[in-house]
Amino acid sequence: MKRMYLITGANGHLGGTLIRALRGKDCLVRGLLLPGEHAEDHANISYVHGDITRPETLEPLFEGINPVNTIVIHTAGIVDISQDIYPLMYNVNVNGTKNMLSLCRACGVRRMVYVSSVHAIPEEEKMGVITETEHFSPDKVVGGYAKTKAEATQAVLEAAAKGQDVVVVHPSGILGPYDQTGNHMVQLVKDYMRGKLPACVRGGYDFVDVRDVAQGCLLAAEKGKTGNCYILSNRHYEAKDILAMVRNVNGGRRLPVLPVWMAKAVTPLFTVWAKLTRQRPLFTKYSLHTLNTNDRFSHDKATAELRYQPRDLRQTIADTVAWIKQGTQKPARFARKRARFRPVKARGG
Repeated sequence: MKRMYLITGANGHLGGTLIRALRGKDCLVRGLLLPGEHAEDHANISYVHGDITRPETLEPLFEGINPVNTIVIHTAGIVDISQDIYPLMYNVNVNGTKNMLSLCRACGVRRMVYVSSVHAIPEEEKMGVITETEHFSPDKVVGGYAKTKAEATQAVLEAAAKGQDVVVVHPSGILGPYDQTGNHMVQLVKDYMRGKLPACVRGGYDFVDVRDVAQGCLLAAEKGKTGNCYILSNRHYEAKDILAMVRNVNGGRRLPVLPVWMAKAVTPLFTVWAKLTRQRPLFTKYSLHTLNTNDRFSHDKATAELRYQPRDLRQTIADTVAWIKQGTQKPARFARKRARFRPVKARGG
């Protein structure tokens, strides 16, 4: 019997890329959409509607499956670069994940892959290398998104300790083509291409191609060890270098690069600029904090055990620019409606 993949957040950047990677493969794929969202079935791919915060709506997702051959990849979650936790974020990121754990356990699903984030991992000293950890606490990380992902990840590991087959992956800042939901780093690239970015900020982060993260999720489903975590990172890139890559393939003007202290001082101006251009602010207090934190994430474990190999980000940027130029992105107001299940990892994307 064919393998069945159940993918939450199917209209998100990562969820959609996962489905694209499985299109035409010798497997069955069932994607979960929010009520009101739409996607076309395709050969081995079908979609159902439901809400992970309302378990009673998820019956169609699990209906008729053979649990022995079924793998759930849980990508759905709210990504936010603001500082605080708000009720919807907590409900989706924490309670939604607990709901998925319970349903997978009740249905006897073979394995669940949970897409956490590097934000959930406690930060090391500035020069320390960050590797996988076995315990997560909201008290050890900064920012609402990080805290909710830490709490959810701990719940997943506790389920593993009780015998449930679950594996965790931690993507770093996701970037790449095919985004329909407003990935912050894709927005940065798009704004720069359209002349809507007034300045750049000194700092950077570990950015990784969404297609490599999708492949890492599939590798974790096949090769990951139960109860283990795997960092799916790449390497550090300065924000100004990201824009230089865009300029190399698409042209554009050089932007002033603001030091962090100045960027923090003019954050309200970035907010005003965002309102004038009808965009979300890319530079907030939290995002500026993130761009200057330790991001020396090691993906050695994922490479050794899963054969995970991230690509050069120059190819990612070239493909992202080409995709944006094709005009395939949805309007911003559409993206905001879908932000609830945006699976991209916000500290960079």
